[in-house]
Amino acid sequence: MIEELKKEVECLTSQIIEWRRDFHRYPEVAFEEQKTSSVIQDFMKSLGMPVETFAKTGLRGVLEGKPGGRTVALRADIDALPLKEEGDKEYISQNPGATHACGHDGHMAILMAVAKLLSQKTESFQGKVAFLFQPSEEKIPGGARQMIDEGALEGVDAIFGLHLWQLLPTGCVGIVKGAMMAQPDMFSVTVKGKGGHGSMPHQTVDPILVASHLVVNIQSIVSRNVDPLKPAVVSFGTVNGGTIYNIIPSEVSLTGTVRSLDSSIQSLAEGRLNEIAESTCKAFGATAEFQYEKGYPPLVNDESMADFVLDVAKNTLGEEKIKSIDPVMGGEDFAYFLQKIPGAFLFFGMGDGMEFPHHHPAFDIDEKALPQATLLMTSLALEYLRRNE
Repeated sequence: MIEELKKEVECLTSQIIEWRRDFHRYPEVAFEEQKTSSVIQDFMKSLGMPVETFAKTGLRGVLEGKPGGRTVALRADIDALPLKEEGDKEYISQNPGATHACGHDGHMAILMAVAKLLSQKTESFQGKVAFLFQPSEEKIPGGARQMIDEGALEGVDAIFGLHLWQLLPTGCVGIVKGAMMAQPDMFSVTVKGKGGHGSMPHQTVDPILVASHLVVNIQSIVSRNVDPLKPAVVSFGTVNGGTIYNIIPSEVSLTGTVRSLDSSIQSLAEGRLNEIAESTCKAFGATAEFQYEKGYPPLVNDESMADFVLDVAKNTLGEEKIKSIDPVMGGEDFAYFLQKIPGAFLFFGMGDGMEFPHHHPAFDIDEKALPQATLLMTSLALEYLRRNE
């Protein structure tokens, strides 16, 4: 069966690449994926599937095999990043200020290919396959939770998703049992002081000085408040204040992120951030305005489902394609699906020859990964249904 499926995927390879490049040319950002959604919907309907809309631009198409059995869902995210693309590739973004710099164009092409392959095999499996095309993975609060709230998981027994991954060699699979990706929270602090002339700092409450101490003091959260055996990150991303070299401004704003694999650590960090911001500012006669926004929950793979993915990947791609990986501190709203039903999320390597990392304006993927990922995702769906007839 695997050899036959490999031949079918090989015949579809040029089409998969064409789909991916078309999505790449016309990227659309969170909840604005109108053209993208329309293209996918037309394609799914051409396969004879009923298609429903969720979360504005999200879609669910359901393919029915023989009566009975269970329902397995496969998910692809469809949004691009608000980023101007760099480079001279022939399929460079035609939408100014948007680009698929994370691989979602490939995710969509893979899932469309899986749908096409399985639509030709409905007599060979019992059960249903739900194809979820989800908007707004890149922008909190994301599209996954909204799709769930609107019923996209109704009747679904298990779910699988992948992310094309630049840090793995092309065609390799990485997965973590349990917590695999972090909770990505955001915080901001506005330090309010008293502005004045740079030559007379004694007449001011310098928010730049205060902000400098604040950045240093906050680093103690990870080094002194978090168990050293548990991963955690507190990073600043922006510091803004002032207009000219000789004026001490009245306020400075800072933003940053908290990342961990444990929601209790996130809560600890939130509390300590607020305490340190208030106490540091008070020590200098300034005040602090603190805000904290929770991101996606940690992505936690069901261990038995992760074992299932590894088993299918070994049989499909070869044991040498399985790579041991550690959890990563990036976030992913596929986590919401895994809170509701059993499933697993995996990284699929596409990094051969790819110099630029995810979210870089010149990011690209090794397209040789696309048919291999299609083979794996198709096999996951078929094997899950076969084992649960």
